[in-house]
Amino acid sequence: MDLTGALKRSFVAGLLLLTPLVITLYVLRLLVSWSLQFVDPVVQGTRLTQYTGNVEAVAQLVAVVLILVVVTVLGYLAQKNVGRQLFGGIGRIVNVIPLFSTIYLTVRQVANSLVDRSTAYESVVLVEYPREGIYSLGLVTGESPREVEQVADQEVYNVFLPNSPNPTGGRLVLLPEDQLRELDMSVRRALRLVVTTGVGAEDEPAALIDGDRSG
Repeated sequence: MDLTGALKRSFVAGLLLLTPLVITLYVLRLLVSWSLQFVDPVVQGTRLTQYTGNVEAVAQLVAVVLILVVVTVLGYLAQKNVGRQLFGGIGRIVNVIPLFSTIYLTVRQVANSLVDRSTAYESVVLVEYPREGIYSLGLVTGESPREVEQVADQEVYNVFLPNSPNPTGGRLVLLPEDQLRELDMSVRRALRLVVTTGVGAEDEPAALIDGDRSG
């Protein structure tokens, strides 16, 4: 019995040691495969392999560096007046394309919220979803149309429920005020909580706000 117990404990200890490592390597492999979708076209389009001795790995590394440089330069220009005018014009064009504008604005808003304290989301709330007794984080985007409030016979709010770990996907729900429990939590922290599935949450205190939203 002692030998059997020792073997079981050793096996469990081995699993606990190897499982995080295997999962980490698997996730990294997925990330690399996903990244190559953007890197390979750059390698092929610029024919970088001709300048790296036909070593594809080196060409891919150079392509990654080029992409990072381009992103950094675009970010720098976006902070200047010329860049604001240029990218502002692109944004206005995007806004007139129905489906594309919806996806673009949602992704941009979520991305801005992750890195910037300023956000169009009004507050973070708890919503009993997908069933009673289970709570989901929601982001209030504003008050619902008057027609909705007339049907509900009370104030109704537009609430975006982001998916985890990809907050750019989710669903919009229209909820009466009495079904929302507002949290004293920043939008940025809420989104990071969603992205990291709760693992990388900051040590920022969060508490329910007493009273209704209008108070």
